[in-house]
Order: sequence, then C-alpha cells, then structure tokens
Amino acid sequence: MVPNSHQPLIITMKIELKKCVSTLLILLAFFPCFHAKAQPNQQMDLFFKLSDYYFSKYVYKGMVDYRYASSYSKEIDALYNLIGEVDLTSASKNEKMAFCINAYNLLVIYQVAKSYPIGNPLDQDGFFDKNPHKVAGREITLNQLEIDHMLRKFEDSRFHFVLACAAKSCPRLADFAYKPENVESLLEKRTKMTLNDDTFIRVIDGSSKVQISKIFEWYAGDFKNADSILEYINNFRDEKIPTNYAIEYYEYDWNLNEKKS
Repeated sequence: MVPNSHQPLIITMKIELKKCVSTLLILLAFFPCFHAKAQPNQQMDLFFKLSDYYFSKYVYKGMVDYRYASSYSKEIDALYNLIGEVDLTSASKNEKMAFCINAYNLLVIYQVAKSYPIGNPLDQDGFFDKNPHKVAGREITLNQLEIDHMLRKFEDSRFHFVLACAAKSCPRLADFAYKPENVESLLEKRTKMTLNDDTFIRVIDGSSKVQISKIFEWYAGDFKNADSILEYINNFRDEKIPTNYAIEYYEYDWNLNEKKS
C-alpha cells in the first residue's frame, strides 16, 4: 500500500500524465505527418498506447461518454488519422487482430461523436455499410472491417463479443485497448464475460426457455463449429444451459450505449 503522504503526489503525476497524452493526441490531429513518417512498429506501438488511454478516459462500465468525447473531438480525430496510416504489411497475426478490434471500436465512437447528439447509430444513414474509413491505407466500411478483415480472415467467432456497435444490446465495450501480447487471452476472457452476463444471455427460470442475442441469428454461420448454439454458449458459461431449452431471440436495443454525465 502506498503511504498516505505520497498519495497526493501520485494523483498529481497521473493527472499530468493524462494531460500529456491528451496534448499528444491533439498534436497528432493537427500534425499527422508525425505519425505518418514513423516506422511501422513505432506507429503500431503509438496506436496501442493512445487507444488504451482513450478507452480508459471515455468508457465506463461498457458505456461511452459521447458528450464528453464530442467536446474533445481532436483526440478521436488524431486516432482516426492514425488508424488510416498504420502499416500492417509486416504485422504479426496478433498485432493485426488487436489493431482491428481497437480500430473498429474507435471508428464507431468517431462516427457517433461526429454526429452527436443522436439516439442510436442507425439514425446515421450508412453507419455500418456505406460510410468508408481509411484503415491501414485502405478505404473500407465498418461492415467490411468486421466481416472481411476479421471474421472471414481469422475465422474467430469470439470477435462478436469484443466489438461494440454503439448500441445497448452490444457486448460491453472494454475500457482498455487490446494489445498483441494479450489479445488471445482477452478474446477468451471477454467472450466468457459476455456469455455469462444475464442481460446478454437470459435464462427464463421455470419456462425451459433461453433468450439470446440476435447476433447468433444474424451471424449463425460463424458458430458452426459447435453442434448447436446452446452448445457453443455453454462452452463459455459457468452455469450450463440445458440443451433442450427452447431458444428465443430478444429484440436488439439499438439505443445508444451512452454513459450519461
């Protein structure tokens, strides 16, 4: 435990560090040439560090403080530019996976912040399938990033439980960045957390029914490695659901996953 006499100093140092990171993000927004000319490994390292700071600042218990984020738009602008410039040519599999997860979640926040206030992401036409973004040098939509560059490329259904699409029914957004050294363990941990969340998987006691997310209906093909959806879910659950339970899909709540200030 840190002695009480040192706590004010530590708190002050943390505040100053946050100010420095925030200033760096703003500088990167105005002078993108700084990161555009960096070596690929330096770009990647910078991206993960700044993403980690950004999520810790604006995400609380899976919700995003969009009002606050939109007020400090230069920070998300800097990350948006960095996402476009990162070079993945020589990146490892874990680097690519971690980059794509963070990039998707940041692009979602970017789009909401630019249109704020909005009630849900679907209020913006083409939020997922029409608005292109520069990602690692290529112009792609959010759907293309998720489906083509993540789900099809890596064939890992756990991505569904770490991506947050700005809606309340999405899995909870992490308040940290995924990094190459922990992306595999975090994919497993966050999938287990989501599938044990009784707001995401709703077992109806005494009815022999379970209500599950429409993600399992929309992306049924991604869960084909299990004999059934319930078997897939049970692979990650502490309390198993009887496989003879009837499955229902509850309506997706597209209202904004917003933290109210």
